[in-house]
Amino acid sequence: MGVNMKLSQYAKQNDICYRTAWNRYKAGKINSAYQDENGTIHVLVKDNRPEYTVVYARVSSSENKSNLKSQSKRVQEFCSANGWVINEVIEECGSGLNDTRKKFISILRNKNITRVVVEHKDRLVRFGFNMLKELVHFDIVIINEVVEDEKDLMQDFVSLVTSFTARLYGKRRTKRATEKLIKELKEC
Repeated sequence: MGVNMKLSQYAKQNDICYRTAWNRYKAGKINSAYQDENGTIHVLVKDNRPEYTVVYARVSSSENKSNLKSQSKRVQEFCSANGWVINEVIEECGSGLNDTRKKFISILRNKNITRVVVEHKDRLVRFGFNMLKELVHFDIVIINEVVEDEKDLMQDFVSLVTSFTARLYGKRRTKRATEKLIKELKEC
């Protein structure tokens, strides 16, 4: 397993100036370096961290707890079949649209993790998966690329509508409160 970084990051990590790193790249002294279609030079550096695999299972609501357990078991069996030692199993109830899931955030903050295994990519996030994949410090392994069932999608849709409705009405209440305060100040 390796970490892909830009040449500037590589230079900083190795305590050399960018120009020195550039010269080494041009001389072919950085074996794992390559230039992408945009001209950016990347270096694949071997990751020396010990493997730390996390199984993550999530369902939208607590009504699906039995599905949560069976989902978690399937992912654990997949890891065992691949010979991966599971260091942590995290099961969570919450919408894939919710960006404040405590257990998921704990995964993002744990720098020891090298691999997160999920059954479907929407178990992590409903939207922005490719962005998440670019930003995290670990590999994401998706067992099945199939879309989740309709009921789960509907639950997330209801959560989305509820969230936006609450924000909309909250803004209206705030506006009325501000107008009332201004009126009271003018009367004084």
